[in-house]
Amino acid sequence: MDYKNTINLPQTNFPMKASLAQREPQMLADWYARDLYGHIQRETADRPERFILHDGPPYANGDIHIGHALNKILKDFIVRSALLAGYRSPYVPGWDCHGLPIELQVEKKIGKVGRKHAPDSDPGVDARTFRQKCREFADRQIDRQREDFKRLGGLADWSNPYLTRDFRYEADMLRALAVIIERGHLKRGVKPVHWCFDCGSALAEAEIEYADKTSTAVDVLFEAADPAALAAKFGAGPDEATVGVVIWTTTPWTIPANQAVALNAELDYDLVAATHEGRALALVVASELRDAVAGRCGLEDVRVLGTVKGAELEHLRLKHPFNDYDVPVILGGHVTTETGTGAVHTAPGHGQEDFEVGRQYGLEVVNPIDSKGVFVPETPGVGGQFVWKANERLVEIMRENGTLLAAEPFEHSYPHCWRHKTPTAFRTTPQWFISMDQAGLRRDALAAIDKVRWVPEWGKARIRGMVENRPDWCISRQRTWGVPLGLFVDRETQEPHPDSAAILGRLAKLVETEGIDVWYEDDIAGKLGVDGERYEPIPDILDVWFDSGVTHYCVLDRRDELERPADIYLEGSDQHRGWFQSSLLTSVAMHGDAPYRQVLTHGFTVDPEGRKMSKSQGNVIAPQQVMKTLGADVLRLWVAAADYRQEMTVSDEILKRVSDAYRRIRNTARFLLGNLHDFDPDAHSTDFDDMLPLDRYAVDLARRLQAEVTDAYANYRYWQVYQRVHHFCSIDMGAFYLDIIKDRLYTLPADHPARRSAQTAMFRILEALVRWLAPVCSFTAEEIWAEMPGERPDTVMLATWYEGLDDLDDETRARMQRIRAVRDVVGPRLEALRRDKAIGSSLAAEVTLDADGRLAEDLAALGDELRFVLLTSEARLGPVEDAVEAAEIDDCRLRVAVQPASNEKCIRCWHHRSDVGSDPDHPEICARCVTNVAGDGEQRRWG
Repeated sequence: MDYKNTINLPQTNFPMKASLAQREPQMLADWYARDLYGHIQRETADRPERFILHDGPPYANGDIHIGHALNKILKDFIVRSALLAGYRSPYVPGWDCHGLPIELQVEKKIGKVGRKHAPDSDPGVDARTFRQKCREFADRQIDRQREDFKRLGGLADWSNPYLTRDFRYEADMLRALAVIIERGHLKRGVKPVHWCFDCGSALAEAEIEYADKTSTAVDVLFEAADPAALAAKFGAGPDEATVGVVIWTTTPWTIPANQAVALNAELDYDLVAATHEGRALALVVASELRDAVAGRCGLEDVRVLGTVKGAELEHLRLKHPFNDYDVPVILGGHVTTETGTGAVHTAPGHGQEDFEVGRQYGLEVVNPIDSKGVFVPETPGVGGQFVWKANERLVEIMRENGTLLAAEPFEHSYPHCWRHKTPTAFRTTPQWFISMDQAGLRRDALAAIDKVRWVPEWGKARIRGMVENRPDWCISRQRTWGVPLGLFVDRETQEPHPDSAAILGRLAKLVETEGIDVWYEDDIAGKLGVDGERYEPIPDILDVWFDSGVTHYCVLDRRDELERPADIYLEGSDQHRGWFQSSLLTSVAMHGDAPYRQVLTHGFTVDPEGRKMSKSQGNVIAPQQVMKTLGADVLRLWVAAADYRQEMTVSDEILKRVSDAYRRIRNTARFLLGNLHDFDPDAHSTDFDDMLPLDRYAVDLARRLQAEVTDAYANYRYWQVYQRVHHFCSIDMGAFYLDIIKDRLYTLPADHPARRSAQTAMFRILEALVRWLAPVCSFTAEEIWAEMPGERPDTVMLATWYEGLDDLDDETRARMQRIRAVRDVVGPRLEALRRDKAIGSSLAAEVTLDADGRLAEDLAALGDELRFVLLTSEARLGPVEDAVEAAEIDDCRLRVAVQPASNEKCIRCWHHRSDVGSDPDHPEICARCVTNVAGDGEQRRWG
């Protein structure tokens, strides 16, 4: 007889080879052909609660990188798990479209506004054309990025995103600014701001990155205007020495703007007599730094003439090192003894602390550097020179006139423009600010931070510290591609129009239909009802961080499917000083509360050596290439496996390991599907209480795991989902439950109650498993869902967490765990026989177990079915004389002996049994197989 046809072999259309790179694009095409996102939104529209994840807009420039992929995939995890938890969860993607990077790209192609590009006869591009080219460039970039984002497998309203370059959005930005003005937060001021000479514009704090820079550090003498008066403060008399105060700075280029020298009122200062290159000096330095200054400057014959507190020297006058004017000694708490001399050269035009202390003393704000970084012509010694180049000349001037005491290279962390990677400078220029304190914005923002859930928790302290210490927000930029500030100022006083908020409202209506170019029309004042003779429009545009910072108003408040506050914002850790903060400040300024209930922060991707990824280092992992080779689901599984709370390592080797894990999960699903090919859930399901104990235990394992998985999803711990589900598939299922029930599935009659019991357990487990996988492996979950038996929605994303997992009683669960532990003890001993080539498989072995206590009772209760648990042909209880070692399970002793089987092998079930051939009609199979083939089927009570 051909017994092959009596075996219930698995059958499924779900392939073992995933071929994700080929299959996923086909699935994507189907999703968009049937508008999967819209279908899900329509079908879930009646759900009572919404969960809103608000998308922080990526910048519309360049191809997406692995950081983009990480970000979008994490967001999709949240959206999908919210749907499975029973929420409506719309997701509206967006793009940030204005700003300097796009300007720079367009400038490369058509030249700068009003400047010749080529040839000489070209008059240069006009601003309107330039803005249109910027808009077109952004649109092309959006289309490219959108296709890559879609390929990642995320659910989103890709056909209807929000774009900050849309007329409606630009108009709403002006309306948001009007509200902020009405609530008293806007101010105009002359303040130092980070300035990029390549950008020709002020930079926001979030546009600054710090990098090492080698500067020339100088010790400079500020001679006393009245040497006797200064010496007298220390009880010293006049002599032939040159008396003065020594400052130390790493920015000699700021000295032309010097207006004072600051000391610390509480520090001790020495008047030090010394010689320098044969010249007699009497120098004021902080007592703690005296020796360091002497060594650095090469002072000789050093002796202390007297010591006083810094407060004693206030208001003394000093000569500027090379300009023809005196400056005062002032006091400031920012002066420390960490480095330098304890005396700080103060230029209010070039530093925030200098500006603040200068305001206290009424110092003049001098800024001799233009927007391109060139000293104005009248600057002594360096007029017309670029600022960094002028450094060398200024050092030389001071060396020549004897005020330079020391100069040496000094490497330090210095602010750079994040776009050009070039050093920035503090420049004090007229700008427009959202004040942090004028109307209590700082206070209210700090209170709002405390009401938000921060994930990880350290995010709260990080953003709180930034808000506590941040200066006023400069929202004006001197560029072309952006939304105009929309303000009119008095031509004489430069004060803003008293009806600025109302004017912005009228301007918004025009922008909504005509776009931002309307602001630059000659008759804009008349269109807005403004007296153009008295008031003039300012040309500045809004800081691009304002663009994205008001998405809570321009998107959440404006789209019917969304609402403010959002349930969660999710971005990288750099956004505590970027989008998280700009959104917080604008929302608090407008509404008094935060725009989000939760904020999730993820780290950055690095290579295995912890290095940032860059093309120059050749360590870039491009998401496009990963999807072309391994598939998006492997990339998504890597995101789940990585702990986003810290830097995440990615490499080809890591992705290969994740791919192996994916195959194990996929093969588990394939096994379940293959053995459910003849299972109808409505006709064949077994009640939980009637299922075999092993099957009930497997369902209980899934039930307990589901509690962990759903909790992990709800709390954004995706690495735990990956770890638990992978362990469940590899160990709980593959190495235990499925391994045991293969015999029952394959050898029993198709409709045998014990087989239907196992199929019921597998069906329930698969119903849960496919949902656990759905947020992470979006393509694979849909593939599984389509092959599952029973009536179901046309997408797994219309399902919710599976509720068909029953609870096993504690006593049975404990018994099953003890039996499972026995299997774990026996397994290595069987493996040792295999390694010694004594057996081919475990079915070619016999096992004898010697146990005591309740473990002996557990094993005895299994009877002959103990062999099915251990996957051996014989498993008996009795004394064990040849066991090498004993094990202890739940306080019970266990001894094990294994040996090769001595009986003939059944060709149908491959068990070595003494009753093979006992039925003359079936001489090649064992007695139980005869019953399963020709009778009613064997009795199975346990598993």
